[in-house]
Amino acid sequence: MKAEKVVLRKMSMTLKSPFQTSFGTQIVRDFILVEVHTKDFVGYGECVVSGEPLYSEETVGTAWHMLEDFLLPMLFEKGEITHPDEVGALFAPIRRNNMAKSALDAAYWDLYAKEQGISLAKALGGTKDKIDVGISLGIEADINDLFRNVEKYLELGYRRMKIKIAPGKDVQVIRALRERFGNIPMMADANSAYTLEDVDILKQLDEFDLMMIEQPLAHDDIIDHATLQKALKTPICLDESIHSYDDARKAIELGSTRIINMKVGRVGGLSEAKRIHDLCQEKGIPLWCGGMLESGIGRAHNIAVTTLPNFTLPGDTAGSSRYWKEDIISPEVEVDADGTIAVPDLPGIGYTPVPELIEKYTTASKVVTRG
Repeated sequence: MKAEKVVLRKMSMTLKSPFQTSFGTQIVRDFILVEVHTKDFVGYGECVVSGEPLYSEETVGTAWHMLEDFLLPMLFEKGEITHPDEVGALFAPIRRNNMAKSALDAAYWDLYAKEQGISLAKALGGTKDKIDVGISLGIEADINDLFRNVEKYLELGYRRMKIKIAPGKDVQVIRALRERFGNIPMMADANSAYTLEDVDILKQLDEFDLMMIEQPLAHDDIIDHATLQKALKTPICLDESIHSYDDARKAIELGSTRIINMKVGRVGGLSEAKRIHDLCQEKGIPLWCGGMLESGIGRAHNIAVTTLPNFTLPGDTAGSSRYWKEDIISPEVEVDADGTIAVPDLPGIGYTPVPELIEKYTTASKVVTRG
């Protein structure tokens, strides 16, 4: 695989409805799309950054800078890539900037699968022809709006409800949902909104038989989560704290987590995601695939990685229509009535990017070539 050119695109898509977390409310999704062109194929990757450094330190601006000024020159200097694992190894001297790295890693995995004439899922070693999916529901000012959303997605077959929580919008919200819907599969996602001073509040969540509490403490913490897990019956799931294989290894050894949310962009790409998957499988730590409000291209990569055998819990890879009036792929990602997504078996990501729609949502672009 030898890149003849790479196209970088700044993209902006408007969500169908506002999505609120403890970070704030999002209505516009800004991100970067990467196209790696070889002689015969185009590989697509999505850089799942945002306009502001809230979930991660990376933004559209910083990721564009890293791609244009550092990562792409390194790729062009190397020239031939025989396997996607080489991309992550090439970028290893560059610290962090995982979402920028992941976009190119993903594009090369797409290229690799296309050159081999197999699906991305098969190229990764996936074993499933369909994946279980859940839904992530933002904080609502009116509990009745949350009730209506839960009812809607239960009727659509989603297999797990993830409820965003924050101080003052936690125990009472989960209690109301349990009283209304009974023992449906449900988890809470705190997005780092709590500290160890809130242990008594978090312990109250034990009575609701939640699947997990996701990332209750600081985004970069492993040690305090181990302390908190000892105080809770409910499993803690780490998200923002896990950026690498070594982060996962340390968290598991410390007892900081019993479940891990895998976000491909957060860990730097599919190759590192596979390494973390294998570690978690060995240690008996279940995985599920989180979401970053991706377009269909990032969503396709999430579907593929979720076919690995240790992704045993429903992820956040909802259908395209959950977020977008129109997606930039054909066909759009659809959830079947049984709460699953069929894994495409076409070469590469398995969905066709639609050039006209990509252009429609492109706000800036640049073609980068060797030299």
